[in-house]
Formats: sequence, structure tokens, C-alpha cells
Amino acid sequence: MYKMGVIGDKDSILGFKALGLSVFPVTQPEQAARLIHRLAKENYAVLFITEQLAKDIQETIDRYNTQPFPIITLIPNNAGSMGLGMKGIKASVEKAVGVDILFGERG
Repeated sequence: MYKMGVIGDKDSILGFKALGLSVFPVTQPEQAARLIHRLAKENYAVLFITEQLAKDIQETIDRYNTQPFPIITLIPNNAGSMGLGMKGIKASVEKAVGVDILFGERG
């Protein structure tokens, strides 16, 4: 069975534990990259990672963007959004439909 996890600073991700997701508090981007590799081998299908950590490990995230699992989704931390998660969703939608249907811009 596939699992879902959340990676980020402790204050930002502990709430996900109440939803039944596995939470992995880390403070350094290198820790997050190693953790993504480990969780990919442990049948995690979906990983949420805070934008603040993700911005420094883009190479690791790009590696898994070409594979079916795990799906890595960027989320804001408790300090707010950097816009990286929405930028990724926008790019995926444009790739799938050929047009920016979220913000009304033509691609």
C-alpha cells in the first residue's frame, strides 16, 4: 500500500499528523533530499514538502518529476507562501492542456 508524507520544519507540518499523514521534520535541505530518496524506496506515493526546503533541492525534485512515484507537491510553511507550489501547478496544467486555465494567460 502506498503512503503519504510531509517534509518540512516541525511547526509547519505537525498538523498533517492529525490527518493521518507521516510527518518528517527536518531543518536542512540536504536532510530533505536524503529523506526523499529514502521515502521513494519505501513506497511513498505522495510527498508534500515545504517550499522553503524545496527551493534548495530542486535537482532532487526534478529527478522525481520524471518518475511516476513519489509525486512531490510543494506547500507553504507557517511563514507563508513563496509561490513555488502554485508555479509548479500552473506549469503542470499548461503542460496537460496547453493553456493557462488557472490564471487566464495563454501559454
